[in-house]
Amino acid sequence: MDLEQEIIAVLKTVYDPDIPVNIYDLGLIYALDINEQQEVVIDMTLTAPGCPVAHTFPGVVESKVKEVEGVSSAKVRLVWEPAWSKDRMSDEVKLQLGLL
Repeated sequence: MDLEQEIIAVLKTVYDPDIPVNIYDLGLIYALDINEQQEVVIDMTLTAPGCPVAHTFPGVVESKVKEVEGVSSAKVRLVWEPAWSKDRMSDEVKLQLGLL
């Protein structure tokens, strides 16, 4: 498995505090960039700007990614554009939540 796939696997172990779905399949990860020095930058959003974990959750995600072997550093940037919507969820998640 390459580094990107390992990071995605870890992201799939982090669950949204309000919806019982991992943040990757929920569509909260907007970008995952890895440079030659294995530095990882992730753009992510939350389901709502007023989310009570907005100040702490990116740090939780960052810590998990830093644990992946081969990652030299990790930074999570919280972004609000484009706004998250249910359309970003995978079809599997939509089915799981009864939205299909």
